[in-house]
Amino acid sequence: MRRILLPALAALLVTSLVPAVAAASGEAPGAPGSHPSWLPANKTGFGTARDKASDVWFTLQGGRMSEVYYPDLSTPSVRSLEFVVTDGRSFAVTDSSARAQRVRRLDGLTYEQTITDDQHRWTLRKTYVTDPARPTVLVDVDFTSLTGQPYQLYAVADPDLTNNGADDTAAASGAELTAHDASNAAALTAAPAFTHTSVGYAGVSDGATQLAKTFRLAEYATAAKGNVVLTGQTAADGVRARHVTLSLGMGDKASVALDNARASQRRGWRDTARAYDQGWRDYLRRVEDTPSSLRTRSERDLYQASVLTLAASEDKHHPGAFIASPSMPWRFGNNDPEWSPSGTYHLVWPRDLYQIATGLLAAGDRDAANRSVDYMFGTQQLPDGHLPQNSNVDGKPYWPSIQLDETAFPIVLAQQLGRTDGKTWQGVRKAAEFLLSYKGSNGLASPYSQQERWEEQDGYSPSTIAAVIAGLVCAADLAKHNGAAADAQRYLAAADAFKANLARWTVTTNGPLSKDPYFVRLTKDGNANAGTRYNLGNSSVTTDQRAVTDAGFLDLVRLGIYRADDPVIRNSVKVTDADIAFTTPTGQFWHRYTKDGYGERPDGSPWDYTFPAESRTTYGRLWPLLAGERGEYDLANGDPASAARRLRDLGRVSSSSGTMPEQVWDENAPSGQTGFPAGTPTTSATPLAWTHAQYIRLAQAVRAGSVIEQPTVVRCHFLGC
Repeated sequence: MRRILLPALAALLVTSLVPAVAAASGEAPGAPGSHPSWLPANKTGFGTARDKASDVWFTLQGGRMSEVYYPDLSTPSVRSLEFVVTDGRSFAVTDSSARAQRVRRLDGLTYEQTITDDQHRWTLRKTYVTDPARPTVLVDVDFTSLTGQPYQLYAVADPDLTNNGADDTAAASGAELTAHDASNAAALTAAPAFTHTSVGYAGVSDGATQLAKTFRLAEYATAAKGNVVLTGQTAADGVRARHVTLSLGMGDKASVALDNARASQRRGWRDTARAYDQGWRDYLRRVEDTPSSLRTRSERDLYQASVLTLAASEDKHHPGAFIASPSMPWRFGNNDPEWSPSGTYHLVWPRDLYQIATGLLAAGDRDAANRSVDYMFGTQQLPDGHLPQNSNVDGKPYWPSIQLDETAFPIVLAQQLGRTDGKTWQGVRKAAEFLLSYKGSNGLASPYSQQERWEEQDGYSPSTIAAVIAGLVCAADLAKHNGAAADAQRYLAAADAFKANLARWTVTTNGPLSKDPYFVRLTKDGNANAGTRYNLGNSSVTTDQRAVTDAGFLDLVRLGIYRADDPVIRNSVKVTDADIAFTTPTGQFWHRYTKDGYGERPDGSPWDYTFPAESRTTYGRLWPLLAGERGEYDLANGDPASAARRLRDLGRVSSSSGTMPEQVWDENAPSGQTGFPAGTPTTSATPLAWTHAQYIRLAQAVRAGSVIEQPTVVRCHFLGC
């Protein structure tokens, strides 16, 4: 009897919280609404349940919930959820516009945002989790009036279902709101229930626009195909009632999304949040403890956040598919025709996946690294043996260019994991054969690559060639374990030949940056002493290839191909420090390469690819992960103290909630403006999984006193054991 009555009682209690709601009516005006776009990429939170049943992920940005991904990590399906506060007669303020915003990670991947009104009229605290049992985001809200006067609190959700916000349909039915397209749906409910609901078109008849104009909400029941928005007035007034829980349910159709939202409300915030946190606590118990190289509490918290961020970046329907970042930086988020549906950083790059996998391996999650190998060779690899520049989580290629390091690094990872099984060997062999046979459309042969690791130029790149050499040596080792001695011999011979020619291809002896030999970023023609000129892209200059440097040559040391004290390596370190390093109050960081243009404009506005060459309209900023690479070099060079300082500096660039950026502000910070201190995050892709992986890897390497992911077979082949 008791087991039968409890669910009914729970349902009755929830129902009792639902006040009478006047029925919305009529079609909202203003179809199809404004052009949909995604929010800025500088996320301050990224969460999901550990459980596979909860195939939904949320992000936070600018004081609000930003993109929600469903049903996989390549599919953003909600743009935002924010709140509007009004007194109903003289003001209406969106919470995300307030200057006083604080966000912190509470436990696991639970985040809390606290927003205080600029006029000190109210404060709003929002805590986010997802339901481990279903695709629902729960938001626990505490709303407090600071004046003693009651206010109205509205929740405004902007669904952009299935990565396309232009074709959604919305409906308000009593106290519940839904939206759907042909493939997916979202539903928004509240407990206590919404007192008024409405749907409308973005920028015209949506709730936030209405309230800003009239301080009142006209209640529309439907909004047909367009950029639709859901709005509900909560029962909280900040005085008599302060608390409300929102449930954003997702599903393949509106009824399923609504069932999920209701089920999470019945389960309740307390039980859902407890189970959510428990899932991540259980995960952390299975990985390595925080290393002793991290001395402060904030450093240890960031390490834990980094491990969790990487773990959360794996798709739940495609094991081993870890995305680069849950974000769409700058022009990529505009949903212009060439970028719609969005397919930018929320894709799987084999190079980034290698970095993520080695980071998780260093943290003690060997299973995740093995799933990555299975994914790259079992799902991503194309019939000719190469891996695509990037792909959706289902393995479908997105951008088509060939980057040889992305075919080589999976081999390195497989060998480091001891993957000598026949199935893996077949994928490794196909990849190795591609590395040997590749020839560009211009007739230049491997290790020439159509793109190097920064994805903007073709040529002979030290970092790419380092990966190719290491990949071939690792492939030779796996070949021996599979009885393919002839293959092993060919791979080693090619690796030796590539190393023998590396200086001719990439070390200049007559370049303008030093009187001594140094590595250039790349050469277009394989002649490092030729003054061949090329345009750097991203509105940057055209220049002599000998005048452009980057720190990619450090991979030759990290992978065990060159000694750290090699004279050319040491001089190249001096050259890059003089040319592309900048010391900020946070620490010393590096640009990707000389006169990089991939970053914001001088006034801080977004990067765009449309600006003409030579205009220098955009400026690439500093990349913190390069400090991690330098720290690994310091360890190889016998300087653990410098490596420890790099680790400290790298940890200083995170947000207060533990998200780490792609770039930080540099010597070209926007002039005449406040709020852009050097060494602090830009609006670049955040969290960038590669940055988090580099932090984990360097922390474990500093503890060990050595480069922990250097392939032993490569070092023994070139430098001796």
